[in-house]
Amino acid sequence: MALEILTDDSLAPLKHGFFTRKGGASSGIYAGLNCGHGSSDLTSAVTINRARVAAALDLTPEVLVSVHQVHSPDVVHVTSPIAEKPMADAMVTAQAGLGLAILTADCQPVLFADHDAGVIGAAHAGWKGAQGGVLEATVDAMEALGAKAANISAVIGPCISQRSYEVGQEFVERFLDEDLDNNRFFISGRDEGKYLFDLAGFGLSRLRARGVGNTSWTGHCTYEDAARFYSYRRTTHNKEQDYGRLIAVIRL
Repeated sequence: MALEILTDDSLAPLKHGFFTRKGGASSGIYAGLNCGHGSSDLTSAVTINRARVAAALDLTPEVLVSVHQVHSPDVVHVTSPIAEKPMADAMVTAQAGLGLAILTADCQPVLFADHDAGVIGAAHAGWKGAQGGVLEATVDAMEALGAKAANISAVIGPCISQRSYEVGQEFVERFLDEDLDNNRFFISGRDEGKYLFDLAGFGLSRLRARGVGNTSWTGHCTYEDAARFYSYRRTTHNKEQDYGRLIAVIRL
């Protein structure tokens, strides 16, 4: 099966893609294109999958750069392949030939580009990272390399949608304590004391407030489409032991 790659016109003509799980070498609960070495999948299968992703973007696996994601606001400026993955959740570069790769399974994968400045970025933004400022920090790091927020296009890839993201009162209060206006990202859930959180809407709001000129979400829900996407929350609800990781990549 061929790889399925979701792209966005605002990032073109740069090579980039939000890869679905289709076209991979993994099997069982990981069936498809699992690109997470942090999973319990066969190392050989993940290595094959990442090589297929690299080849799809005319890269070698060695220059497919990723970090050890920890739900932080930390950003790494990448100038060459990284031997020892730093703990961070975003990367920026102005170096051609490097693929910035983010892994997700419900969290937001966000790809950034300032075409005029020749600067790109990639961020992993779950609720904690987004609230902690990883998206703004990525823009800051891009501006340090010569980009301008108004010239940046930022695209949120497949992530869990509001209709599938049920949370409790304590979760809501984390956001209201920060800003009462965050109430707009929640609607009542099906049960008493439960709410539905708009993760992508929150991410878009943070990007726009930072002055990013062009922002969008692909509109794909990872939870609802098991044939195309891995989902941590779906795996948890199904009481499965582990889950695969989707990959999103951009390169100059």
